Amino acid sequence: MPLQPHSRRTSGGATAAAAIAASRRPGRRCGAAGAAGSGSPRAGRELRGDASFRWSPPRTDSRGATSWAEAIAGASVGFPCCGPGTRGPRLLAMAPLSTRLLFQRGRPKSDRLGKIRSLDLSGLNLLSEDLDLNLLGRLKQLQELDLSDNQLETLPADLGLPHLHVLHCANNQLSDVTPLCQFPQLEELSLEGNPFLTVSDSLKITFLLPELRKFNGKDVSTTRSKAENLNRELTTRVATHWRKFMAALSPEEQAKAQANFVKSAVRNVRYGPVSLSEFTQWRVRMISEELVASGGTHAREADMPEGPHKATATQEPRARPVALRRPGDTPLSLSPQKRVCTSPLAPVEGSPVGSESSQLEPLHFLQCHSKNNSPSDLRTQLWACAFEPAWDEGQAGATSQTVATCGGEAVCVIDCQTGIVLHKYKVPGEEFFSVAWTTLTVVTQTGHKKRWNVLAAAGLRGLVRLLHVQAGFCCGLIRGHKKAIATLCFSPTHETHLFTASYDKRIILWDIGTPNQDYEFQASHLLTLDTTSTPLRLCPVAPCPDTYLLAGCEGGCCCWDVRLDQPQKRRVCEVEFVFSEGSEASGQRVDGLAFVNEDVVASKGSSLGTICLWSWSQTWQGRGSQPTVAVVVLARLQWSPTILAYFSLSTCPDKGLVLCGDEQGSVWIYDIRPLLAQRSPPQAAPQAAPQAPTQILKWPQPQALGQTVTKTMVNTVVANPTFTYLTALTDSNIVAIWRRGEP
Repeated sequence: MPLQPHSRRTSGGATAAAAIAASRRPGRRCGAAGAAGSGSPRAGRELRGDASFRWSPPRTDSRGATSWAEAIAGASVGFPCCGPGTRGPRLLAMAPLSTRLLFQRGRPKSDRLGKIRSLDLSGLNLLSEDLDLNLLGRLKQLQELDLSDNQLETLPADLGLPHLHVLHCANNQLSDVTPLCQFPQLEELSLEGNPFLTVSDSLKITFLLPELRKFNGKDVSTTRSKAENLNRELTTRVATHWRKFMAALSPEEQAKAQANFVKSAVRNVRYGPVSLSEFTQWRVRMISEELVASGGTHAREADMPEGPHKATATQEPRARPVALRRPGDTPLSLSPQKRVCTSPLAPVEGSPVGSESSQLEPLHFLQCHSKNNSPSDLRTQLWACAFEPAWDEGQAGATSQTVATCGGEAVCVIDCQTGIVLHKYKVPGEEFFSVAWTTLTVVTQTGHKKRWNVLAAAGLRGLVRLLHVQAGFCCGLIRGHKKAIATLCFSPTHETHLFTASYDKRIILWDIGTPNQDYEFQASHLLTLDTTSTPLRLCPVAPCPDTYLLAGCEGGCCCWDVRLDQPQKRRVCEVEFVFSEGSEASGQRVDGLAFVNEDVVASKGSSLGTICLWSWSQTWQGRGSQPTVAVVVLARLQWSPTILAYFSLSTCPDKGLVLCGDEQGSVWIYDIRPLLAQRSPPQAAPQAAPQAPTQILKWPQPQALGQTVTKTMVNTVVANPTFTYLTALTDSNIVAIWRRGEP
């Protein structure tokens, strides 16, 4: 059975390397014996273990990929041929509705409109003005209406259908859901394929339609529960704002100022991500008006049925080193025998990180990459995540709480504060290994400049997909590698420059350019960097990102000259960095690599049970003309002694932190600010004991329908720049989010 990329393995050996070379698809070996991995199961379309809220759009884009789906009931979809705000070609409408047409398309057959219970008006290219209110108002007993595949931009405010229970409006041009409030008895609603609806509209619907049970073919209980949680928080914040607003006024002024309170609340009360601002402002206005109407005596929450308990998983996870499984083996939980040494760890569990920080608390556990929407999917491996750049980077303290995650067939964008999956992108047959953000400056058709966040995702198929998250579609596809892409990253200085690293042992630098008026990219190939082994991690050198690129590879840590003013467009490794002296110095896998500041580099994989901190400047000064250079080690950090590979580390430079997961589901956190505070940190003694972690977050063991997820493997850990949220991705299809409390 061919090996799959990103399968867990224990050590490198010649036999295993030969097994990889012999595979038809790129693979990773599991040890000297060359045992084959089982491969990573493909992900499905799942949210919080509840398969009810995947939206399967009826169309695919021109590249064969399923369009973006709003993860909460799937409210919108975009298409690569038209940008946001662009209407498609207007088709000629049929003749206005007539009594004869209603009799033809109504059921049951009758000679009286008042007896028709089901009416199919789909595919008629109807415009909004074609909906004759007088004619439709005669359908007093109508219970089901299908208006799909038309050109409707809005629904008339009073269609006069008091008994309507089912409404289909898929594939139209609707941009507002508030007219739906005229159907209080509606139980089933379909709105997929309306590109101007957003995730905010999905949440609005739960308030407008109290009897709704199915939305886009899925049970609505989880969406209603999320909206209820948001509403509860907004109600509390509006009430707090009311007390502060009125406290500053005299009794005479209070009576006059109540009308101004609504405007003040809408302007000042904030909660949740930017993408939900339309919904939150809509609800804040309603809550504020209710509060003013009651004279401030109460802020009534919406009368909404309780949603079901949110399960995070459904069975005991089989947390296992995947590459140790052979076809037909029964997956086993990790056991103490999987560990190769038993050195005790410092007793630091639960201790705070730094004097300014308070405790990290588990917040959300999500299953949003499940295969076939299965709540019992604890196999899909999740590999990479990245926080979205802050929208207002120029504002002091601006930070992001939106994170992109990838694994299996899906890429998800999650709001860490609320736990809502804002968007989901799915490609059947793909397995995503890496994601990266960039912020582009684009010029609109009116000549205004606009900042726009673009997400790049890549994996098994060797293709890079450029995703317009807000508008909701794939707007670019880059083909350049013959095998799977292991990782990718954008240049920190050139927003359009993208590095991709593949199992074909090549790293390519692309210029993705800026999108045209149709929101399409045309990428150009700038450089090719050849490697002698598979590149696993990419890291532009912090003090000179336009000059050098570091890569952690299966065979070690390598560096390339990436200056574009040099004539060679295909280059080999300029220098290899080694982490110990002697014959075994080179050829050691480096599967974790990141800069902590302008000089200090954190790397992992070259030695068992430790993370190495080394100085770029001191190492580079001692290079000379040598092709192999020993790094100047500043410190070694104690980490898990596991023999398993591919636990990626990350850093939080603003806080001086290094983060890494392990095979037991723990998150290791290191505060290295004392080291960074030294002007010229001394070289660590070769025999010096590794420094203990500042904190170890143990796996919280979430409950899943009465069962406990006891163990898992944390493949990657990433924190946002202010260290407010920490996201961990596991080998068992769980996205875990922690939040740091107020100091």
